[in-house]
Amino acid sequence: MKISILTLFPEFFDGFLTNSIIKRALAKDQVEIEIVNIRDFTKDRYGRVDSAPVGGGAGLIMKCQPVLDCLNSVRQEDSYVILLSPRGKTYNQARARHFAKNIKHLIIICGHYEGTDERINKYVDELVSVGDYILTGGEIGAEIISDSIIRLLDGVIAPESIVDESFENGLLEYPQYSEPCTYEGDNIPDILYSGNHQAIDKWRKKESLRLTKKYRPDLLENYKFSKEELKLLKELETDETPKWEKDAIEKGKKFIKEK
Repeated sequence: MKISILTLFPEFFDGFLTNSIIKRALAKDQVEIEIVNIRDFTKDRYGRVDSAPVGGGAGLIMKCQPVLDCLNSVRQEDSYVILLSPRGKTYNQARARHFAKNIKHLIIICGHYEGTDERINKYVDELVSVGDYILTGGEIGAEIISDSIIRLLDGVIAPESIVDESFENGLLEYPQYSEPCTYEGDNIPDILYSGNHQAIDKWRKKESLRLTKKYRPDLLENYKFSKEELKLLKELETDETPKWEKDAIEKGKKFIKEK
């Protein structure tokens, strides 16, 4: 996959391209990232890429000419163009999966200042918002979108590391723990030491439902529950440890660490 980012500030991406997973994906040719400077395409004799809004108003507006000439320099038949805009639908994991699976060349236009010339919208395939807040420019949003897509590409991250992540299955991820077993009186749940992987998976599903219900109940509004999930939701109505969990802990008690 190729991602072209059109920006007024290409240096903004220096750290993004040279760290962690993104750096490794680039080194292995699992993705190609092209940073294109919109300023290189201005025809303004003073090198301007912005101007005051026609009709008056605060701030500056990005001109359509340099943006569209920049876009035309990288656009191909299979390109899909998005413009970061508060008008767009809020970006989510489902959209990240769609881009990773179906788009060969994604072009991201980073807006800046008070916005972009309205006529630019006619040349893009989709408007995308990364949230209901205002940023100085679209560069951070472009990094968010690029990162979320790249980590889903084949070979970038082990498939098993992605399956249970938050939003991948419509729920928040279950709690994760690391040693030591006890830290300042706070203990890792016994079930995770039981050795009963079926019971552990069931507990994790229940915890995913609990955390989603607590922190993101909106995710459950259109969620299709399985019969097992409905039973687990019922269990969440009480603080009692269910029989299946007690049995798993009892059978695996020799593995459970003393607190």
